[in-house]
Amino acid sequence: MKKINKLIPLLLILILVFTGCNNTKNNNKGDISNKKIENTKEDEKIKVYASIYPLYDFAKNIGKDKIDLNLIVPNGQEPHDFEPDNKDIKALENADVFIYNGAGLESWSDKVLKSLNNKDLVSVIASEGVEILHESDDEIDPHVWLDPKNAIIEAENIKDAFIKADSKNEKFYTDNFNEYREKLEKLNEDFSEKLSNIKDNKIVVSHMAYGYLTKSYNLEQIGIEGVNAESEPDAKTMAKIVGIVRENNIKVIFTEDIVDPKIADTIANEARIKTEFLNPLESLTEDEIENDDDYISIMTSNLNKIYEALK
Repeated sequence: MKKINKLIPLLLILILVFTGCNNTKNNNKGDISNKKIENTKEDEKIKVYASIYPLYDFAKNIGKDKIDLNLIVPNGQEPHDFEPDNKDIKALENADVFIYNGAGLESWSDKVLKSLNNKDLVSVIASEGVEILHESDDEIDPHVWLDPKNAIIEAENIKDAFIKADSKNEKFYTDNFNEYREKLEKLNEDFSEKLSNIKDNKIVVSHMAYGYLTKSYNLEQIGIEGVNAESEPDAKTMAKIVGIVRENNIKVIFTEDIVDPKIADTIANEARIKTEFLNPLESLTEDEIENDDDYISIMTSNLNKIYEALK
């Protein structure tokens, strides 16, 4: 009996020690769990949606691994007549940043933004601050990104939007923007130097997307179709373009992957010249995606093609 009485306190001590160890382990597990939650929140990427490819690429270079980046208008699709579906609108309800070009390109943007309940969404008109061109009284040219100097303005607007949505990473976005700006400035220098001594400055294009580029580098575009690539020219207009081609000894008609080439081909055949693809960077082709092309590489390719046609 005495032995049993002696064992009881010992058992109680063991129970208390065991319970204390379990509590310590449970508390430690709680601490680790909390830390994981905090780290997940700290490292969470901001959700970004860009309407068209060039804005997507600018955002990619500025946001890098701090953003979850998505493209709204799919590559290979004409953005002028694009309309977002319910899936796109639902995505914007959960987005942190929405980037769109403005200047009349996304006719749906105002309506969609007004319909959203996402009050924390940072929306940015990338073309804000750019001098907008008008090809006619009622036709705005939205293709501002085709001048690298305008691309810098758009990239800076995107950088500012990221800082507004994710201020703790301001230095990260600013440093990336400054690095990318240097590349865009180099691209502008390449255009200026290569096209500075061109004698014949007229280019014939399938649609008048190149107003900002031609104005910046002292070129003149002759468009088969208008800014929106929707109105086909009549026979009289086509004959006039053939005459311009012959009169100015133009060697190439520039067409696009996402525009029906039949009109350009007809004029080229009549004038006995060739056609060449020029990318207005509204989207990428499948080959360009496979080649990991981007804004700068495609603009460099455009420069080389224009130079070869005019030299």
